[in-house]
Amino acid sequence: MAGKALSKRYVTRMENRRSRTRSARAGGGVTLQQVAQLAGVSLATASRVLHGSGARNVGDQLRGRVEDAARSLRYVSNAPAQALARSSSSVVGLIVHDVADPYFGAIAAGAMQAAREQELMVMIAATFRESGLEVQYLRSLRAQRVRAIILAGSGTTGISTGGISTAGAGTDPVGTGEELAEEIAAFEAEGGRVVAIGERGLGLDTVAMANRSGAAGAVRALWELGHRELGVVAGPADLTTVAHRLDGARRALRALGAAAGTPVERSDFSQEGGRAAAVRLLRAHPGTTAVLVLSDAMAAGVLAGLQEDLGLAVPEQVSVVGFNDAPYAVNLRPALSTVRLPLERAGQEALRLLLEPEADEPRTVELDTELVLRASTGPAPGR
Repeated sequence: MAGKALSKRYVTRMENRRSRTRSARAGGGVTLQQVAQLAGVSLATASRVLHGSGARNVGDQLRGRVEDAARSLRYVSNAPAQALARSSSSVVGLIVHDVADPYFGAIAAGAMQAAREQELMVMIAATFRESGLEVQYLRSLRAQRVRAIILAGSGTTGISTGGISTAGAGTDPVGTGEELAEEIAAFEAEGGRVVAIGERGLGLDTVAMANRSGAAGAVRALWELGHRELGVVAGPADLTTVAHRLDGARRALRALGAAAGTPVERSDFSQEGGRAAAVRLLRAHPGTTAVLVLSDAMAAGVLAGLQEDLGLAVPEQVSVVGFNDAPYAVNLRPALSTVRLPLERAGQEALRLLLEPEADEPRTVELDTELVLRASTGPAPGR
């Protein structure tokens, strides 16, 4: 009986498959979505196989299923015609998380400068860190037939944040996941191009910051100043940007022979969060003589927490180094030492990648950082 039931289910499934095939043929224009459904794969996978966008990353079995489904449905790609239509558009979309954040403001400035040189216009959409808006905006820009889209912001690691907000400093996991990948695949299938600023894990051409080496350079500079008791104020654990900066700091400390277990306090990317984290860190580890802070917004709060809440002198008792070199960093008291990110150049590079011919494999352009030492750092106490 079990064998007959299995056989009946198989026959039914094959009949449904043939029905869908006949229906698609009768309907004329077969869509990529129909091919994906018949093959039992995602739209992103079907696009990679049939439109050459990362096809080498698809296994032979899945590739065969997609190609069989395409032949069965007599699918003909209209991507060349759609690409021609998009190439005549003078509009490039830029999706950011917060237009008021200096991090994204600098990226937008770089992209707009490069676009002007190419007689293009940049249309900016801000998610304000509302879940799902990144996908919604990508869909809207696709409907408006923009030429290409830049996605700016950090990817996620899948680690729990422990209730810490991910807002701020250019990092937020809004819109990540399968839905975003599907929407990107649909846009690319129509001839569009997408580039990411920040590592998103989406198989896209990417402009990335050298976050690991930037953090490592800051640690080495503090070590050379005699600091041996270092602490870190970090952002949410689930953000790739945070993970890479923290990893770079830890690797550098191990290479320098530091004792294991460098204390880390986490907060959201805000001045209030940084201030509270600094108080927790120094109360738990009162011997700390230097703090690496993984964003300038948090570092502004760390300076306030150390000086106003704990009564500690910066840099005489505790040195502080931030990350990003936001415009206000030089005006803090004391002026903040920080790891400078080439954010305007990131916007320029992203636009350049969009206008270049697509490569066989996703490309990553990593931009170097620069350590800028100001008044918030000095020799370790007693040195």
